[in-house]
Amino acid sequence: MEQESLKIEGRNAVLEAFRSGKTIDRLYVQDGLKDGPIQTILREAKRKDTIVNFVSRERLDALSETRKHQGVIAAAAAYSYAAVEDILKRAREKGEPPFLLLLDNIEDPHNLGAIIRTANLAGAHGVVIPKRRAAGLTAVVAKASAGALNYTPVAKVTNLVQTMKELKKEGMWFVCGDMDGRPMYELDLTGPLGLVIGSEGDGVSRLVKESCDFIASIPTKGELDSLNASVAAGVLAFEILRQRGAVK
Repeated sequence: MEQESLKIEGRNAVLEAFRSGKTIDRLYVQDGLKDGPIQTILREAKRKDTIVNFVSRERLDALSETRKHQGVIAAAAAYSYAAVEDILKRAREKGEPPFLLLLDNIEDPHNLGAIIRTANLAGAHGVVIPKRRAAGLTAVVAKASAGALNYTPVAKVTNLVQTMKELKKEGMWFVCGDMDGRPMYELDLTGPLGLVIGSEGDGVSRLVKESCDFIASIPTKGELDSLNASVAAGVLAFEILRQRGAVK
């Protein structure tokens, strides 16, 4: 379970959390349970496209704080997610071309929090993360964001590639951070733009990378071949801010 997620334990409590509209990042169900209440919970999870992990009773006992989990524990987001349309609306209300950060494979909550903080300081209108292979909005993320999570909306989407396709219809372009790209200073990073950042180890996945219009590299001098994801996000985001005319 993501560090410091809000834990909801017990069948009735989990079911009510789903039905009340609370955002559940992940559901843990004891492997082998197939009774009616569990099936009802699983139907709600499927309807909300929630990730479900079937685990052993021992694993649930280890996750549980109450020891009364009844075979099911939900990991709920500490903060509410926005919709992508909410982020675009925010840009329109400010009279600015949309500037979004899209994160691929960022599973470390400290990195996610740091990137949300950077997004806020660089003037991004919001952050987009995928449902799978991504850290959720836990208390650790909130702390690492140094308060930015209160001001910068984060949207969670089922498929980053599909989301990018839809945003392209809105006139957005996408630039991916990768050491094999063109130096960022040589690219036009103005206008409606999405900055795509991948994890330090795996980088941006192939399909997401292929969906980008540009690939930007950060000039470096040293023996190492890559930057921490949050540092790379910061360097690229502030170059975008500079090109948008906010930094002289």
